[in-house]
Amino acid sequence: MFTGIVQALGTILSISSSGKGAEISIESSDLDFSDVAVGDSIACNGVCLTVTGISGNSFVADISHETMERTIFKYLASGSRINLEKALTPNTHLGGHIVQGHVDGVGKITKISRTDNAVDIWVDSPLDISRYIAIKGSITINGISLTVNELKGDAFRLTLIPHTHDITNAMMWKEGDLVNIEVDVLARYIERLLNHKEQNNKKSSMTASFLMENGFM
Repeated sequence: MFTGIVQALGTILSISSSGKGAEISIESSDLDFSDVAVGDSIACNGVCLTVTGISGNSFVADISHETMERTIFKYLASGSRINLEKALTPNTHLGGHIVQGHVDGVGKITKISRTDNAVDIWVDSPLDISRYIAIKGSITINGISLTVNELKGDAFRLTLIPHTHDITNAMMWKEGDLVNIEVDVLARYIERLLNHKEQNNKKSSMTASFLMENGFM
């Protein structure tokens, strides 16, 4: 589990096919590897990967075929810069929001503009996940915890402060770029609860009204 607060930028050293998936090697001189061991999780552009090998300031991980299909990893190559975050611990500040590292789909950046010293970014989301995205709700883009500020159909607007823009790979984003999207985990569970109730036709106190009254919607 993660917070969406990027700790460092990494560089892909290599990414090679391994069965239907891939093996990836990532280097970062800015990430503290002193407490990282084989078996630990690191979010790489928002994707939870398990460390299978570590040497100095680089590590190796496997990417499943499911992850390759659902994320932008299939478009990345040696030299690509990615956002890194180590898994949270009981002592970690939860400065962002609960992030699982399970990417829901790939979005496309359609517009980038500046407003004063902030950067506004419009992203088109896949139709099947757009229903989970809400104004002022949390969303994870390439592993960055951000807030949705505006919605237009399946597109949403983000506003990045200079700090976030300048320490993540958001500084390299261009119109047309593809990005990993993870919606707020609460939205998925709320939908499941409501759908399960309807399918089983049972009375339950877990209604849409109840969830809204208690701040979940």
